Formats: sequence, C-alpha cells, structure tokens
Amino acid sequence: MLKDYTTVVVGTDGSELAVPTVTRAAWIATKEDADLVIVCAYGGGSRRADAKVPLTETAPSRIGQVPGKEAATLAVTQAKDIAVAAGARVKATLLVEADPAEALLSSSKQHLGDLIVIGAIRDRSIAGRLLGDVASVVVRRAHCDVLVIRPVNPDEGEQIRPESDA
Repeated sequence: MLKDYTTVVVGTDGSELAVPTVTRAAWIATKEDADLVIVCAYGGGSRRADAKVPLTETAPSRIGQVPGKEAATLAVTQAKDIAVAAGARVKATLLVEADPAEALLSSSKQHLGDLIVIGAIRDRSIAGRLLGDVASVVVRRAHCDVLVIRPVNPDEGEQIRPESDA
C-alpha cells in the first residue's frame, strides 16, 4: 500500500536544473499536503570568492555544491520563492556546509523526509567517477523514496547515462 508523503526534501544549487527540480518538489508537496524542506550544500569560500563565482558555475570540489555561504543563501532564497509561488508550504530552508549527497541524506533524516527530490547532473571528474554522482549516492543510501529530475533536454551538453554506462 502506498503511503502519502508528509515531508518532501529537495536539493538546490541555483543551477538551471534547480528550477524544474524545485518546481516538481513543490508540486508534489502541494498535492500531498506535505511540508517542503529545501537544502543547499555549500563549500567553504570567502566573501570575496563568493562574489566572483556566478551561481551557474559549480564548485571545484563537487557538482551540486555551491561555492560559499552567500551563493548558497541566494540559491535557497530563489528556491523558496519558486516553491511558495507554486503553493508549497516551506517548513525549512537549510544551508549545509557538506558534500551535497550527505547534506540531503542527513537533512532528510533530521526532518523525517519521506521523499527526496534531486536533479541529475553527471559528475565526470575523477572524484565524481570514483565516488559516484550526487544522485547515484542519494539513491543508493536514502532511507526513503527518491525522485530524480532529469534536464529538460539531456541532449544538450553531456548526456546523462546510467552508472553502468559511465
């Protein structure tokens, strides 16, 4: 028997894919009458470094990790605006200085999430190949359901392939 979702947790990094990801999470939360928790992982960065790095760039350490707290604050604010406009009830917005997968997994457990919504971007760096991309790690280790949102047009740029095809 399927149960209703009570808390939907969504990850954002301020990228183009974050918009449809947050929109879908907000839609589900609204339809399920569930709370929405928005999570943004960020890496340590100085205010000067934050000011120089556009939100569309990824942090050098991991895809999905925003470079610095100021950029993460902006990403969470944008995500909250999208969610509220879609009619979602935002329970919390979290800035977590951590690896993106760990931030989502720990935040979901802390807030009793029963659905994690995440965007799928492949990390082709050496570290990404060794550790796995964020979505794969979350899917493997999550304590709850996971919905992976793919780019609208995956043919633009790098294609998204199953882990076994990498």
